[in-house]
Amino acid sequence: MILITGASGQLGNALTTLARERRVPFVAVSRPEFDFENPASIDACFAAAAPSLVINAAAYTAVDAAESNPAPASAGNHTGPLRLAELCLAADIPYLHVSTDYVFDGAKGAPYVETDPTNPTGVYGASKRDGEEAIMALGAKAIILRTAWVYAAHGKNFARTMLGAGRRMPKLRVVADQRGTPPAAPALARAMLDIAGRLQDSGWVSEYGGIYHATGSGETTWHGFATAIFAAAAELGQAAPELEAITTADWPTPARRPADSRLDCTKLAEVFGLTLPQWQESLPPIVAQLLRMDAPG
Repeated sequence: MILITGASGQLGNALTTLARERRVPFVAVSRPEFDFENPASIDACFAAAAPSLVINAAAYTAVDAAESNPAPASAGNHTGPLRLAELCLAADIPYLHVSTDYVFDGAKGAPYVETDPTNPTGVYGASKRDGEEAIMALGAKAIILRTAWVYAAHGKNFARTMLGAGRRMPKLRVVADQRGTPPAAPALARAMLDIAGRLQDSGWVSEYGGIYHATGSGETTWHGFATAIFAAAAELGQAAPELEAITTADWPTPARRPADSRLDCTKLAEVFGLTLPQWQESLPPIVAQLLRMDAPG
């Protein structure tokens, strides 16, 4: 039995949808039943599920709000996930946890590998970094997947925001000097359930433990991502707005984002034989779903 936390989020929704399709036994929990700010709820949900593996897709993800709300960010990304890892350690079961590219400052100038030093530029990234370090120091059977720029047809994300804004405005300004790779939540969910299946079929191997990078293949900028989103939408009849490329300085935010947070995913391929699709391949089906779901009227 797999316990999937954060089931109401975009990754959690993708995980539960795929688990149903694969007929994988699971229990899915989310707020308010499961809340990292309420430690008792973590213990209660874990005890009720009696899992053989945990996938944690719950997190505090409001990057800008974290700057003025460090306590809930820490609970959602550090102390809460650590408590879940402690329960997994006590039960001697594997723990899959999701982290972020924002643990890096973006100054390397090349894709980051898992052993590169972390240096978050904001509270959100620092809380995720603290969670990673605490979980790895615990000695649990833990696998941490760092990802970035996740989007889906479910939940709040860049693709949905762009399509909605494009319906309302003829021109959009989009940052063009931040680089990364946007994976679709269903593709990331497939990788995570593939790992879970490997662990449950063959058992834990100590070499599996550690941090991995898991994003789509290739790279783009937010402006490039937006351009591709509207190109896919145009194929389905939605008029595209004009997109103006701007710099990070032109769009100030409370939290400073890394300028280049590309992740090298070689380790994931070498250890588990998994490579997420090119980011452009996963995009059109998600855009089509978003257009159907969010159509006016």
